[in-house]
Amino acid sequence: MIGIGIDISKNKSTVSAINDTGEIIMKPQEFKHSENELNKLIQWIKDQEDTVFVVMESTGHYHYPVLKKLYEEGVYVSVVNAYLMKKYGDIEIRKAKTDKKDAIRIAKYAIEKRFSLKKYEGEDEKYNDLKFLSRQYNQIVSIRVKAKIQFNNLLDEIMPGINKILTRTTGNSSKILYDFVEKYEHFDNIKRKGEQKFIKEYSAWSKKKGYRNGAVKALKIYELAQNSITTRSANNSTYIALKNCIKILRETEESSNSILTQMQTIAYTLPEYKIVRELKGVGDKLAPRLIAEIGDVRKFTSAKALNAYAGNDAPPHQSGQFEGTKRHISKRGSSSLRKVGYEIMMALKVTKPTEDNAVYEFMIKKESEGKAKNVAKMAALNKFLRIYYTRVMNLYKTL
Repeated sequence: MIGIGIDISKNKSTVSAINDTGEIIMKPQEFKHSENELNKLIQWIKDQEDTVFVVMESTGHYHYPVLKKLYEEGVYVSVVNAYLMKKYGDIEIRKAKTDKKDAIRIAKYAIEKRFSLKKYEGEDEKYNDLKFLSRQYNQIVSIRVKAKIQFNNLLDEIMPGINKILTRTTGNSSKILYDFVEKYEHFDNIKRKGEQKFIKEYSAWSKKKGYRNGAVKALKIYELAQNSITTRSANNSTYIALKNCIKILRETEESSNSILTQMQTIAYTLPEYKIVRELKGVGDKLAPRLIAEIGDVRKFTSAKALNAYAGNDAPPHQSGQFEGTKRHISKRGSSSLRKVGYEIMMALKVTKPTEDNAVYEFMIKKESEGKAKNVAKMAALNKFLRIYYTRVMNLYKTL
């Protein structure tokens, strides 16, 4: 029995091997993430006459090249949560941290935990693509949120209150605001035109753009400009910052919509999409994101395991006569999945399903018991994920 520990780094890994007697049969050595280097490692593994268990930590995307190569060559490989490995290393009194020591530690883990290791079986390419796109979507939305904050702060200095007038309409309200700010740039520019000239000019511009109530809004905007106090001058520095903000907002909105469309296209081809889409609170935008964060539900042994993966579980805490009852969720799981789940709970609160809905009713019940609204939402999310698991697993059992 041989346990191989691989400590993953960027572009290279440190590898060590130990047999079941504790003897180090491969001293820690580095292998670059290249075809030639990894082929040498694979050949060494295949030359062993004993059973080999390869263990590596889940380290973002850095471990993918090694994992892919070993999996394609039919090597037994298990990917272990980095937190589990950290807790395993905490048993040592003298805690040292080097790549060589980590590789030996992982190899020891492979030997000691060989009966409970889970072999990596791969995952449908569609789920991998969805997860990849979901990460890209989250990053772009994060950039968009920061740009939106900067844009609003800038408007407070040059056009305070303008968004209250131009964003009351639904649909393309952001586009109206961006177009207007790009054209007029500052309240001082509006005031210099005079009331009649501005109203006439804005009415013609809004008609050309296809926006409604041009004359009425023009009067409101002019009155707002006259009564507002601007704190930043109308100069090139202001205009450059303003145009850059709008450019980022437009591009991130287009990019996020494009990614979401691709996610919807992929998710639509999965068997569970129709069932997921039928769940209350899950719309066209949330369905592909939810499937992307959960992945193939068959990899979970139970609904409880799915909640644990989301970090939405409350592990029991008991000692002697004491048993904890007021427990918080662990948050040791996918924060992205919890975020999507929270958005689904928010959608339920807004839509308020009229027909019987176990999740919504459970959330309202918890709120009526005095639970904080966020606590009630996460409790309802726990129930939602259990329903999700049951329905999707039942689907796959019938296929």
